[in-house]
Amino acid sequence: MTGFLNIFKKYGDTSAYVVNRVKRLTKTSCGHMGTLDPLASGVLPVGLGNATRLFDYFLAKKKSYIARFRFGATTPTLDAEGEISYGGRIPAEEEIREILPRFTGALEQIPPQFSARCLGGKRGYELARDGKSFELPAKRVEIYEIALLSQVSRDEYEFSIVCSGGTYIRSLSRDIASALGTQGYTSGLCRTASGIFTEETSVRLVDLTPENWREFLIPTESVLPFPALEEVDERYFAGVRLPADAADGRYKIYRKGEFYGVGIVEDGVLRPEKKLC
Repeated sequence: MTGFLNIFKKYGDTSAYVVNRVKRLTKTSCGHMGTLDPLASGVLPVGLGNATRLFDYFLAKKKSYIARFRFGATTPTLDAEGEISYGGRIPAEEEIREILPRFTGALEQIPPQFSARCLGGKRGYELARDGKSFELPAKRVEIYEIALLSQVSRDEYEFSIVCSGGTYIRSLSRDIASALGTQGYTSGLCRTASGIFTEETSVRLVDLTPENWREFLIPTESVLPFPALEEVDERYFAGVRLPADAADGRYKIYRKGEFYGVGIVEDGVLRPEKKLC
């Protein structure tokens, strides 16, 4: 069994908990694409069986979020899990809108200290919990869109964000607040899309049963944005490189009508890149 379940993770669940529930429900090995923090809800695609071999093709996909940033306060974790310390002013809506263009495009972003990023072989959250003094190296991310939606309370604003995979929304709240001369943290977060997986096409764990989960299974090949090569010489499946009358790029490969894996054409030669069978 192979394919994807587009799970809508609820607030409070860990990503590992979701994967374990799906594993027990389907009796199939599986893994998720892109961790969601326990205090975030939203889209968490789970690959079943050999579909997990395709995760590399999704690393650079766009992610969409609805986030709430609270100003005039911060926490060590940059989310609502940490102990809140107050300080700094509450910016006006006009100030925030004026500064947002500075946070669109390519950014060098420093991950939160409480994160899974490694430094010297240890996770950031491990170093932070040990009370170590450190700073994680910056990483390049892309913010495609960011918009202020509304002010939801005296010190809290809601934003829509479209960004590259690997972007830390918690860092974004910290950096926007800093640019406004204050403090801030992410007080709420919902991932509404991860590549082609959207909230509208997701399913909640509570709605899955041993009898119906296959109804929600998304075929593996349908999530890949590559054209198909359906008539391939049988020698290909033995690992032989073949001449190909096709443009350079990746292709979905079929064998006797069944999806087999991903092949790549370079300089008119087709070779296997990833197989699922």
